[in-house]
Amino acid sequence: VQLQASGGGLVQAGGSLRLSCAASGRTFSSYVMGWFRQAPGKEREFVAHISLSGGSTGYADSVKGRFTISRDNAKNTVYLQMNSLKVEDTAAYYCGATTQYMRVRNPIEYDYWGQGTLVTVSS
Repeated sequence: VQLQASGGGLVQAGGSLRLSCAASGRTFSSYVMGWFRQAPGKEREFVAHISLSGGSTGYADSVKGRFTISRDNAKNTVYLQMNSLKVEDTAAYYCGATTQYMRVRNPIEYDYWGQGTLVTVSS
């Protein structure tokens, strides 16, 4: 499966952005989808994941209550709605796809990655 992330940009603290990740190739609905982020000089960290049907989601504590992950299997797209953005949310955001159901917060478990989209939050 090929993933294409988009929607990043520059936003002031307290603002919102919605990231999209469009998939092509193999059956999108067969993959658990995740969003990760990586700031300069830091390791890639888990942000959110969503189950095959979208009925189950999980979030990092740092974004819980501010970010919402969703998916539209008819459009082969996963989204990340980011509200109340903070300066510390600044990073390149990556979507990933995995056939695993366990350890979905570990980037090693992901088989496919999008190219990343940059989110910059200014104070």
